[in-house]
Amino acid sequence: MEFDTTVALVTGANRGIGRALVEELLERGTKRIYATARDRVTLEAVASLDRDRVISLQLDITDPRSIGAAADQARDVNLLVNNAGVLTIGDLLGGDLGRIEEEMRVNYFGTLGMVRAFVPILEANAGGTIVNLVTLVALASLSSMGGYSASKAATFSMTQALRAQLGAKGIKVHGVFPGAVDTDMIRVIDMPKMSPQDVARAILDGVSSGIEDIFPDPMSQNLGATWLHDPKALERQLAAF
Repeated sequence: MEFDTTVALVTGANRGIGRALVEELLERGTKRIYATARDRVTLEAVASLDRDRVISLQLDITDPRSIGAAADQARDVNLLVNNAGVLTIGDLLGGDLGRIEEEMRVNYFGTLGMVRAFVPILEANAGGTIVNLVTLVALASLSSMGGYSASKAATFSMTQALRAQLGAKGIKVHGVFPGAVDTDMIRVIDMPKMSPQDVARAILDGVSSGIEDIFPDPMSQNLGATWLHDPKALERQLAAF
């Protein structure tokens, strides 16, 4: 990937992995970056990193009108990074059903809505790249995050389907499967975590190297290797958490 000719759009760019991706894209000389979040005010610190290259956009990926407005403003994009997501701590039987539905609405349908809106743009720009932030628990579920795991498993399946469908259009599709990352999303969970900056760097290294399924940290690399060798072993391992 030639970053000096890349125009990226990153969802959920106001914090965590999304913000770290904007920072790393800037470091690599990316031509322009559309940084998006539901509340544009929360993007001020990100936009201030480089007023010439970072453009903040309000975007709610669950709202088709909001997606359409973003697509109208960002017609030069050739790298779409679907990072925005939500997570609920709760099991499938006892957890809040409304929150579980929200996870599917944001993590799966929201991501799909972004892809459907931006594929014509990528195609018009002679091809491009889609990066979907999936997560390790898409491969085997954590019962304490049952709804989140299911929504990310759906995103993984979508990623595979898109890869098969879009290859002929010159559009590459990458899935990213991070383990524990030190973000607000899992701050309440006490366990070793990777920094968002290290994860962002590994993601872009993987994209540049053409790796379709990217495991950007030691936890995801180790457990991803288990999954490749013995999926049931990973299921049993995560069930014990």
